[in-house]
Amino acid sequence: MRARAAIPNDQLPRPDYGLLSAAALLLGLGLVMVMSTTITAADRQLGQPFYYLLRQTAYLGVGLAIAFAVASMRLVYWEKLGPVLLMTGLVLLILVLIPGIGKEVNGSHRWLAFGPVRLQPSELVKLAVVVYLAGYLVRRGEQVRTTIPGFLAPMGLIVLIAALLLREPDFGAVMVIVATALGLMFLGGVRLWLFGLLVTIAGSALGVLAFAAPYRLERMTVFLNPWADPFKSGFQLTQALIAFGRGEWWGVGLGASIQKLFYLPEAHTDFLFAVLAEELGLVGAMAVILLFALLVWRAFALGRRAELAGHRFAAYLAYGLGLWIALQSFINIGVNMGLLPTKGLTLPLLSYGGSSLVVSCIALALLWRIDYELRESPRLRVRWVPKSSRQEARAL
Repeated sequence: MRARAAIPNDQLPRPDYGLLSAAALLLGLGLVMVMSTTITAADRQLGQPFYYLLRQTAYLGVGLAIAFAVASMRLVYWEKLGPVLLMTGLVLLILVLIPGIGKEVNGSHRWLAFGPVRLQPSELVKLAVVVYLAGYLVRRGEQVRTTIPGFLAPMGLIVLIAALLLREPDFGAVMVIVATALGLMFLGGVRLWLFGLLVTIAGSALGVLAFAAPYRLERMTVFLNPWADPFKSGFQLTQALIAFGRGEWWGVGLGASIQKLFYLPEAHTDFLFAVLAEELGLVGAMAVILLFALLVWRAFALGRRAELAGHRFAAYLAYGLGLWIALQSFINIGVNMGLLPTKGLTLPLLSYGGSSLVVSCIALALLWRIDYELRESPRLRVRWVPKSSRQEARAL
């Protein structure tokens, strides 16, 4: 029988510095851009130029504190908590639609108010869906791959969630959640013909919903030609495009944006990227895109490492979190650039918003926990590992 020996610490894989660096840079840049986009408006409207910056900093502090607690929990507990998180999210989505409980802003019921703090349940539901589906693919993976009910059962829950979100309405969140769920099902090995059929049905349903509501139809037509009505329906998008044009290669300088001065609505939330492009130019915008690409790449690399190591829940969780971040950042940036219709989605880690920032921190903490358990697992198993295998793991 082969003797067992602990692996020296210097031979264990190193922490994923690419993941940590991308996350830290995006969070730091987010604080800078929130300050830049809100300082003038907050001073004029509230008499407190750093009002939004202080709130965003407080949200980040809360997010990091929760992230620390999340990173301390073993993934096996998260696998068990998946159904609880999803049921909690469903209850919150129902509560937000009850008159007197849900808070209405600009015609949408998306928030629950707890004193000065507002919670957006859809952000929590995005995380809950990823955690739940990752656990479901571990528990019922064989049924998902071989039977139709095994695939349709979790998608029924996604349909219920989508129906509740459309009542708010929050069409952008529906698109992100449905696309992420379908991506995870594909990675889980569902039959291609069934997957293709469901994608067709989901795409057709989203298309019908997009054209069924007058305001969604207006967004679709305005996005195709915002200059046809630049002072009414196309105002927000034309102002965003002007911001991109003013930025040119190197930008007008941090804090020197003109569009944020009451021209571009939602400059600190949905359209923060347009102001960033104006102030930091094409170079700054491309740097942000590359940071998101690095973050998503490292998330998928973690998923691949976990899959090779036999940690199926960690693999699906990393894949799901990577898909979610990639989809939401892609849609937000596409909307800002006029490539996609307006969706009302924030840019993860950068845009102003407590719920989005806190949940994003939790997602990063889960990715860090996956990396930590993958690095520690050889030592916990105290088995001999060939040198070639260690080099392959380090390369990933």
